[in-house]
Amino acid sequence: MITDKDIARINELYHKSKNEGLTPEEKDEQARLRGEYIAAVRKNLRANLENMSIQNPDGTIEPVKDRRKTTKKYMH
Repeated sequence: MITDKDIARINELYHKSKNEGLTPEEKDEQARLRGEYIAAVRKNLRANLENMSIQNPDGTIEPVKDRRKTTKKYMH
């Protein structure tokens, strides 16, 4: 789980990289934190999408979660 402290550190490392550069350890930390942040965003988005429903043109309502199972073969 990403915290406000982690986000602040990501921003701090970004600004430092633009102003003076990062050490190899800081570059590793920045990459790790960014990866954790992206994973958290994806997890949150997936959870939100799975709780949504889509109304088809014929008026039927289908949960996105169920729809994913039938359209998975078309996703790359």
